[in-house]
Amino acid sequence: MRMVIQRVKEASVRVDGAIVGQIKRGALVLFGVNKTDIPAYTLWMAQKLIGLRYFSDPQGKMNLSLGDIQGEVLIVSQFTLYANCNEGRRPGFDAAAPGSIAKMVYEKFVEEVKQELKTVQTGIFGADMEVSLVNDGPVTFIVDYPS
Repeated sequence: MRMVIQRVKEASVRVDGAIVGQIKRGALVLFGVNKTDIPAYTLWMAQKLIGLRYFSDPQGKMNLSLGDIQGEVLIVSQFTLYANCNEGRRPGFDAAAPGSIAKMVYEKFVEEVKQELKTVQTGIFGADMEVSLVNDGPVTFIVDYPS
């Protein structure tokens, strides 16, 4: 599993022109599933998202977690996080999980985050989405499940 965490002041996702998810201060998470991933890995990823300290304390140091500030989260599925762009000019997606498996893992991850945080919004799995954000910092992290 791979997630790109972006600290945001606000973020939203639209499908067919309609807002389907919207948050204020917190994190926009782009979430991808590798073909070797299993649902049991999602707990580690959810805990990392919630516990990683990437929000500033009163002294301006990144000492606070998403859980500490009770931030909001917008989670968007993105299979292209597993694109291989090393050969040729067309990305290859062999490492990405098939849709049915990716959806199951994605939904389990979302449910685990929802158990810990009050506001969790999502896009629509498999839909063509338009994501908007106001990046705070900018602060962006790429987190992979340890192999």
